[in-house]
Order: sequence, then C-alpha cells, then structure tokens
Amino acid sequence: MRIVDFHTHTFPDKIAAPAIKALQESSGSIAHIDGTNGALAASMKKAGVNVSVVLPVVTNPAKASHMNHFAAKVNESFEKTGIFSIGGVHPLCSDLRAVLKEAKELGLKGVKLHPDYYRIAFNDIRIKRIIDIASEMGLFVITHAGMDIGLYPPVSCTIDSIMEVVRDVNPECLILAHMGGWMNWEEVTERLAPFVCDYTPAGSKGLSEGKGIYLDTAFSIGEIEWINPEDHKDYHQMSDEQFRIMVKAFGAERILFATDSPWADQTDYVNRINDMGLGRDELEMIFYKNAEKILKI
Repeated sequence: MRIVDFHTHTFPDKIAAPAIKALQESSGSIAHIDGTNGALAASMKKAGVNVSVVLPVVTNPAKASHMNHFAAKVNESFEKTGIFSIGGVHPLCSDLRAVLKEAKELGLKGVKLHPDYYRIAFNDIRIKRIIDIASEMGLFVITHAGMDIGLYPPVSCTIDSIMEVVRDVNPECLILAHMGGWMNWEEVTERLAPFVCDYTPAGSKGLSEGKGIYLDTAFSIGEIEWINPEDHKDYHQMSDEQFRIMVKAFGAERILFATDSPWADQTDYVNRINDMGLGRDELEMIFYKNAEKILKI
C-alpha cells in the first residue's frame, strides 16, 4: 500500500540544528530526526512512506517569496527523494494575491498557515482572504488547528473560528491539522463533524457545510517524548478509541495520514494506524488516496 505523509517539517541543512534545538526548548518535546531532508528521506525508507509533504511556516512576511522559491527548489528532486514541499504565506504580506500567484506559478500545490505564530485569529479577514484567493487559484490551504505546545496560549484556530471561515469563504480545500484541533478532539467531534458532514452521534443528518474540509492525523496519536515529562502532565495525544470515533464521524474520505515529523516517528505512526482496526478501504483512503486526490502528483 502506498503511503503519503501529508504533514512534515524540514529545514535547510545549515540551520536545521539550531532550529530543532530552539523548537525543542520552546515545546519541551524531543525531535525524532534532525530536521534535514536527508534524515526525512531515511525515515521514509524505514517506514515505507512514498511521499512526504513538507509544510514551511512563514513567520516573517518579508520572507514569503524567498521561502516559496526554496520550496520549489526542493521539489526539483521530488522524483528522487519523494519529498514535496508546499508554499507559505503570511497574512501581513503586502500583496497576498501576488504571493499566492507566485506560489502557484512555482508549482506549489498549496500553502501552510499557522495563526498562532502570526498572533492573528483564524477568522481574521486577512486569513479569510488568503483562503478565498487560494481557492480561486486552485491551491489547497492547510492550517494548524488547536493548541501549539510551543506557543500556548493563545489558541488562534478554534472551532468557532473554523466554522465562521467555512460559512463565509466555503473553501475548495481546507485541511485542519492535528485532527481538527490539538487536544480539543471531543469538541471537534461533537461540533465540527455535524457542521461539515452528514454525521451526528444520534445518527441524524448534519449541516454539511464543509464539502472541502479535511483533517490530518499529525501529532495526534501515540506518545509524546518530553524533555521533562513532569512539566507536561496535562498534555497528551488522543486515545485509539477517540481516533476511531473521529474516523467514523468525519468519514475516512476526509482523513489524511500525517505525522508532523520530526516531532513524531513515521514508522511508529504507520504501525499505529495499521493497528487501529480500520478496513482496507479506509486505510487506503487515509494512507494515500485522499492525499493523491488533493496533490495531483
């Protein structure tokens, strides 16, 4: 079975070590690999992952174009490495349409948003405009959702803000990372599933507002390796049962396999998903069919 990891992070070799060190210190969690493309390629080979999608996070609006050109350079080696980078954008970029147009012209299939890094709410008009323009251009958008262990508080991408964006923008393809909201999975199931698809726990019809909404599995299952576990007793991943409930609620056709490597181990993630007791059709959709439909690569 093919496997596409829809959510990974790498850094240029010369800055990977200090970047990983800084992120480990801010989050308190331990990286599983060194954050380079070479280490990711080795991890993919061990795990049986065919494609890894790299998600750059633009924290400085002036660097958006530079980062997107670097992403395009990474993709020149895609046939050899299986590593494919998307683009990034920042809501404070002076010309959002120009940044997204350039990303499209560079062959980048989508863009990553991280509202907590921007300190801008997900339902801010500037983020709505990014999603609207991206939909117009045929770019998918993937956003961090829920808490970020390196930036708590605030939580800038909440269920309410997601529902507002879906109502106002009706995105063609919006992917909510971390199963729709890290450590907020019960509310995601109870409120967002009925909103975006035909599901309620009672079996009645939902509102079906979000035809283009997906969740990715990144950094949501398994165990977190903490530098000091005693400092993070209140933080945890979802249970296997909660994962199965969410697959039922949203449907396997809306779930994308993703790890958040280097913050999770690809081999462990593949094994855990395989051991969830899902049917082969569900596993095929989660592991690669949904991703290949979106990526068109």
